[in-house]
Amino acid sequence: MAPALASSTSQISHFSPAELSYLHTSLAHPHHPIRPDGRAATQFRPLTAEADILPNTNGSARIGFADGTQAIVGVKAEVERTVKVGILGGRGLEGEEEDGGEEGDEDGDGGRRRGGGGGGAGGESSWVEMSIEVPGLRDDDALPVFLAEMMREALVGSGSGGGQDDGGMLGGLKGRLVINQGWHWRIYIDILLLSPPLSYPLPLLSLTTHLALLSTKLPRLVSKDEEDPMFNDDWAAAEYLYPRTETLSKAGMPPRQTFRPPVTLLVISVGDNIIFDPSREEIAVADAVFCVSIGRDEKTSKDEQDAGESSNLKLLAIRAVDPPSRLTNSGLSNSENATNIGISAGEEAGSQQLTTGNVTQGVWKPRQGGVKRGVISRIVKMILQKGGVGEEVMAGLEGVEVG
Repeated sequence: MAPALASSTSQISHFSPAELSYLHTSLAHPHHPIRPDGRAATQFRPLTAEADILPNTNGSARIGFADGTQAIVGVKAEVERTVKVGILGGRGLEGEEEDGGEEGDEDGDGGRRRGGGGGGAGGESSWVEMSIEVPGLRDDDALPVFLAEMMREALVGSGSGGGQDDGGMLGGLKGRLVINQGWHWRIYIDILLLSPPLSYPLPLLSLTTHLALLSTKLPRLVSKDEEDPMFNDDWAAAEYLYPRTETLSKAGMPPRQTFRPPVTLLVISVGDNIIFDPSREEIAVADAVFCVSIGRDEKTSKDEQDAGESSNLKLLAIRAVDPPSRLTNSGLSNSENATNIGISAGEEAGSQQLTTGNVTQGVWKPRQGGVKRGVISRIVKMILQKGGVGEEVMAGLEGVEVG
């Protein structure tokens, strides 16, 4: 389980036990949740998005939610010499004879291929660096450190490093950074939250990072095989880090991107209801909070998706976050309140109190216990199914004009 929400204290400090009880009862409605802002259970907050907004970057994006929170992401890349770490901890340049550099080109496709070459299984996780700045928090505070590592883990872990057969399945980033056996790209992803978070900022940061990576371009490589990398100076000839495919686009539509970076969604459960993109109020009374990372599986979906049989999404990771509702205090029962104002506790209890077992109705009780496996299964199904939430999010971001 991931650490508790770092901003949980600020999220719940302004709610009384009566407000918490009302919110939980509304969101746990047996037929459909009644959300404070009137959204449906799977509906995301309205947002505005734009890409390529920062100069002197390889890619950038900005997304703003309707509540006023905004995030900007900039992506920069630099060429770096590949260093191989031996079994005994020795370090050497990739491609040297004693490190078996001659064996790495047996595939015969040269060093230009994406997802192959040096770095072991197509690349190293250390080639991707991510930092998050949140107003009012230090860089080494729990919230920005955890969010950065969780999103970076999904980026470098998807696709198992890629390969010449799958071309970086699931949008794996590591394999796309390989230039040849001796050189690679190092990617720096800098995320800035422009205002103090009004709710858990994970969805905003993840969607903005996704859009920034879609707009990221790298200079076109003109050198061949294992030569030192040389690039085309014409930026108009640069290649997208996540390439587009003309053949998959419909007439009159922009080219469709074959591979896409993963997206991490925030989901909560309240009673039997599952709610996506929760607000501050909803997180405050959640029974369970989950961070779900998904990516595209183009290799297995090319035929099945055209036939309408299944979605092309795959689950990459799911993490449980300790909900802030566990830190709330219980509301006083009516009998105890009556005693404090000089009214007989017995009379008040007999005339107004409704009890079921040891639980007093209408009084807020902190959430206890875990979550049922069936709830997790339902969340995964709602995200990955054909026409589900995951496809809706991916399609929405695909509609943003990039480049």
